[in-house]
Amino acid sequence: MSTLGDGTRAVRAGLPAPEQFEPTLPGPVFAAHFHLSGEPVGPYTYGRETNPTWTHLEEAVGELEAPGVQVSTTVFASGMAAITAVLLSQVRTGDAVVLPDDGYQALPLVREQLAAYGVEVRTAPTGGDAQADLLEGAKLLWIESPSNPGLDVCDIRRLVSAAHAAGALVAVDNTLATPIGQRPLELGADFSVASDTKGMTGHGDILLGHVSCRDPRLTDDVRRWRKVVGAIPGPMEAWLAHRSLATLALRIDRQCATALAVAEALALRPEVTGLRYPGLSTDPSYATAERQMRRFGSVVSFELADREKAESFLSALRLVDDATSFGGVRSTAERRGRWGGDAVAEGFIRFSVGAEDPEDLLADIGQALDAAHR
Repeated sequence: MSTLGDGTRAVRAGLPAPEQFEPTLPGPVFAAHFHLSGEPVGPYTYGRETNPTWTHLEEAVGELEAPGVQVSTTVFASGMAAITAVLLSQVRTGDAVVLPDDGYQALPLVREQLAAYGVEVRTAPTGGDAQADLLEGAKLLWIESPSNPGLDVCDIRRLVSAAHAAGALVAVDNTLATPIGQRPLELGADFSVASDTKGMTGHGDILLGHVSCRDPRLTDDVRRWRKVVGAIPGPMEAWLAHRSLATLALRIDRQCATALAVAEALALRPEVTGLRYPGLSTDPSYATAERQMRRFGSVVSFELADREKAESFLSALRLVDDATSFGGVRSTAERRGRWGGDAVAEGFIRFSVGAEDPEDLLADIGQALDAAHR
């Protein structure tokens, strides 16, 4: 399937061989246990370890992560379950890990937990490949590119090369890009990780995460961790996720095209500062993003003068929900500083572009900015 287009692959990925009178995508398998006589071997033994619905989804995600290449994917109950599975299955007391200091809001909680386990945590910004300076003696490098919510981009190939030369494994949080926007395993990473709650499933109704690896030994580590902590997705969630993948390319293409139009329109507004979108030709990360990304994502970030202006803007929007998360078919936006965990200005807005008609969304943003600055 390596020569197929992204849309074709997304529609067909992970489907079982056709069987007369059976659905093309089998329904969810609800089972805590399976018939199992004799020795406990086989693909399905107990519901915390394996499930046929997971298998179809994991195969589908693997085909999107690295078309034509043998990879293994493990699905989890959430993106954070996937993130912690990689970190805590690989590092031990006395190890050092390198994390971004401008990444997802929950990473500070991860840093605290790692430190409590006696792991040395080093941090540096995503931009400028600053993490490369901290790799000596590290066990694992964690990359988030584009970063959330600041949308900085680093040179993944360069960092992977530096990390491997230093003896470190590399994990890339690919949530913002999705596998059809960027393929970390093809860029040399050991782990591609994502919260599939976001763009992968795209409807804001599922919590899910995944980890994809080329090395079977790393997959074994991750799957053992899932088994030990029980961070498993429900079969219904896994089935809904697989169903949602069929529209992945359609959704992302529409969202990315509109996100660029939104960024271009915002660039013309004098009240907007700090505008970031990796696909914007004037963005500081554009040159790097263009080399390694195939699509630039659905999220645009920018600043308004202060908290009051940001909240007035959000209140005036008619087609955009004031909600956290991103990547869904319905546009959302929020004043990110309300959570208190990101190093952002009080007027910082994270805007997730949905699948609405671009003209309608641009008009709504325009009138909301006008209303906020009267």
